[in-house]
Amino acid sequence: MTSRRAFLGALAGGLLAAPLVAEAQQPGKVYRVGFIFTTSPVSEMAGPEPVHPLARAFVQGLRTLGYVEGQNLILERRSAEGRFERFGDIVAELVRLKADVIVTVSDAMAQAAKAVTTTVPIVMASSIDPVGRGVVQGLARPGGNITGLSVTISPEIEAKRFGLLREMLPRLSRIAVLASKEEKDWETSRGMSVRTAAQALGVTLVLAEFGPHHYADAFALISRARAEALFVSANSPAFADRAIIVDFATRARLPSTCPNREYVELGGLMSYGANVADLFRRAGVYVDKILKGAKPADLPVEQPTRFELVINLRTAKALGLTIPQSLLLRADEVIQ
Repeated sequence: MTSRRAFLGALAGGLLAAPLVAEAQQPGKVYRVGFIFTTSPVSEMAGPEPVHPLARAFVQGLRTLGYVEGQNLILERRSAEGRFERFGDIVAELVRLKADVIVTVSDAMAQAAKAVTTTVPIVMASSIDPVGRGVVQGLARPGGNITGLSVTISPEIEAKRFGLLREMLPRLSRIAVLASKEEKDWETSRGMSVRTAAQALGVTLVLAEFGPHHYADAFALISRARAEALFVSANSPAFADRAIIVDFATRARLPSTCPNREYVELGGLMSYGANVADLFRRAGVYVDKILKGAKPADLPVEQPTRFELVINLRTAKALGLTIPQSLLLRADEVIQ
């Protein structure tokens, strides 16, 4: 009798669980998802465990939700490799391939996608100012075919990061700002926020703009200007080349403040911002909702609820710096 009850219980449990599994994986249906990077090569996006940390987070996020390449998923990986003019052509190709969803990673890319299609759902894995750039009508009700995640809640986040650097090094008077020409960092509300903060603190800014994969002129300008520290703007091209930027800061012995922890893990001094890898995992949730029938227009653009301060104490020691205890106590992570 006991074994019969166990059997019936297991059978009932299996029947109840079956619809849940079917809903998550939908056997028999193969979805095609486009995934476009701005600058990093496709080779860093490849495989079930991509080398690129953000691509890896996105693939892992999809897998957690039951989407596995070769079973129910075709992941069309593409990269503009720094050529912003290719965004539109890449999106058009994915539309021709009948992608069910296309995932973008910058405002400029989302803008290009919007110009190509108003019907294929677009998920922004990391947007900075989707409303200001005209990508969505509003955060709560995006309208149209685009939704996703934002890496910030307001331009003042950049001003706060600037202030944290000055708090760490109160005698700083000349700071270089490394900004992307293509993403027009300096002309945005974020750029204005940094300029306002610098003026209030009596700090001189040295603007050093770079082009895709081209940093020689910007680095030379920073050296000539005798900048005392480096402020790295938040943008996709810089993130892709973060190893180059950190290497320059190390060789030039420049304390650096960066928008993401991935810079600090490579040897940058400090970062303050959202955990972007978490956003890319969350992008998988948006893809899943859309594949199950949700409309992008009805899915609010998600903003981060937490920003993390990461400090590399090893880098500080190499630069001969003493980090204030007040900052170390507030840090979410200190790399020893």
